[in-house]
Amino acid sequence: MRTIDKIYINGEFVTPKGKGRFDLISPTTNKKLGEVVLGNNEDTFAAIDAAKKAFKTFSKTTTAERITYLQNLQASIEKRKQEFIDITIEEYGGTFQFATISYQYMLNSFTSAIKLLNTYSFNKTMGESEVQMAPVGVVGIIIPWNSSNGFICGKLATAIAAGCTAVIKPSEMSAQQTQLILECFHEAGLPKGVFNIVNGLGEVVGAEISRNPDIAKISFTGSTVVGKLIAKEAVNTMKRITLELGGKSPNIILDDADLSKAIPMAIAAAFMNNGQACIAGTRLLVPENKLEEVKKLVKAVVSKTIVGDPKNETTAVGPMVSKKQYERVQNYIQIGIDEGAEILIGGLGKPEGLESGNFVKPTVFIHVNNQMRIAKEEIFGPVLSIITYKTEEEAIEIANDTTYGLQAYVSSENEDRAYSVASQINAGRVQVNILSHDPMAPFGGFKQSGIGREFGILGLEAYLEPRTLIRK
Repeated sequence: MRTIDKIYINGEFVTPKGKGRFDLISPTTNKKLGEVVLGNNEDTFAAIDAAKKAFKTFSKTTTAERITYLQNLQASIEKRKQEFIDITIEEYGGTFQFATISYQYMLNSFTSAIKLLNTYSFNKTMGESEVQMAPVGVVGIIIPWNSSNGFICGKLATAIAAGCTAVIKPSEMSAQQTQLILECFHEAGLPKGVFNIVNGLGEVVGAEISRNPDIAKISFTGSTVVGKLIAKEAVNTMKRITLELGGKSPNIILDDADLSKAIPMAIAAAFMNNGQACIAGTRLLVPENKLEEVKKLVKAVVSKTIVGDPKNETTAVGPMVSKKQYERVQNYIQIGIDEGAEILIGGLGKPEGLESGNFVKPTVFIHVNNQMRIAKEEIFGPVLSIITYKTEEEAIEIANDTTYGLQAYVSSENEDRAYSVASQINAGRVQVNILSHDPMAPFGGFKQSGIGREFGILGLEAYLEPRTLIRK
């Protein structure tokens, strides 16, 4: 077993003042992997102070200098690919497939930030004035457990590109992943205080970041409930905020779609990252007259979906991150049954032979209406609700009948028709006949799926403040 007893402040690994400890448990076996010592308010103050002091000089660095720092960070991560994959599998329960994609996502964060810096002008002419895009200040970065290092890289790369310094609070459940990336970042040799990482609880470290007047901006990914708490606290000091929150993404299969392609893609969209993804397509909208055909295809695809040891390259769905998350998903499956939905495949309990871990049977409900809790609330597990519609207009109406609006999916053999439907969906991103990611395009949510955007020019400018110089 391993004890992680260091945090990172002002360019050094230091022992936290906090004395609390958190057990790190394997999602696959529920055996203890180790423990992490948690930072407290005093540690958070020290991290914020270091970032504040570093900002004075780092904010004045040139584009070329920032590119070099980003290249150094990327190079340090490239040396330890297998370690990143292994620790994501062990600590989080992410499948080999997910861990490999997640690693590439980490590297691409720096590639994209460098690409932006090579083309972005921090000085613009607007009207007759000069507008300087200035770094906002110290950024508080608060991230969840479902893609810990991916979020750290994406947000920190953007902050550095903008000339900001950062204080990062990762999930305490991801401490081993955090330790590995910290070792890489330390090796990259950035100026002291540019990034600081404090392991700790949200109600302690996260709360201090949210209220501290020396934090100018918060970038948070997580639940809508927590996002609202952060926003309420942040407004007291008028912090800038970027919130990427929950989702209940619709996946519209139009009546001309090739179901042999659309259904496997829909299952992949629903069960990605073990179903623990805010962008998971967990509401599958299908034409009423195609339901029987859809049911046969869904059962065929899900029955062949491999659930099991995340180390195996063929595993598609691994365990839930914790017993608590497993129990949450089980509770929602029971809610679906109680609401009158019918289980097409899957159901309560663990798959045979996987009783020791937090494994869920990939579950698909039919006879779901959009007012059921399983259709309205984010479950964060491999649970899919199939909802039927009669007309294209009704499909769009159902898709938009949600408090969320993060991502959506549309499948059709007619590309123009698919784009027409996609353009009517109230979501920050709509995937048309594909499962993909564009790191240069904005990502974020409509409605209660968040505020602001990440990635690309809009993502960079969320870390910048325009300063207008009006001259005679």
